[in-house]
Amino acid sequence: MMTNFGNRITQGQFSFLPDLTDPQIQAQIGYALANGWAVNVEYTDDPHPRNTYWEMYGLPAFDIKDPAAILLEVNACRSAFPDHYIRVTAFDATRGWETPRMSFIVNRPAEEPGFRLHRQEVDGRAIRYTIESYATQHPPGQRGPRTRP
Repeated sequence: MMTNFGNRITQGQFSFLPDLTDPQIQAQIGYALANGWAVNVEYTDDPHPRNTYWEMYGLPAFDIKDPAAILLEVNACRSAFPDHYIRVTAFDATRGWETPRMSFIVNRPAEEPGFRLHRQEVDGRAIRYTIESYATQHPPGQRGPRTRP
């Protein structure tokens, strides 16, 4: 949700903090690997909070145990998609958990589009609220500031 000063997307861990540096990202990846979690890199140009299924960059790092190698994947994704949101997700496959245990944004577009509140009156004067990302006003692949016509 957009609840903080500066209208930054606040999804995942560390979202209210300043952007993490590469050594800080590598330390968090190391923590995930030390716990036996599989780490993957994902990206999107539609940051709506209900858009939980982002595009996966490469394959999940099930067998990679070196945080520096995963950081290389993060930087490759940054180079390929500089105007997208990029996050690192750590998945715990332990029986009984089987869930993402860590998720944090490692890249943001230079211009974050924000959200629009859509208010609609329905039956009985009830009000229905919906939020829409301004990014979705453009087709996929043209949502970043560098790719807009």
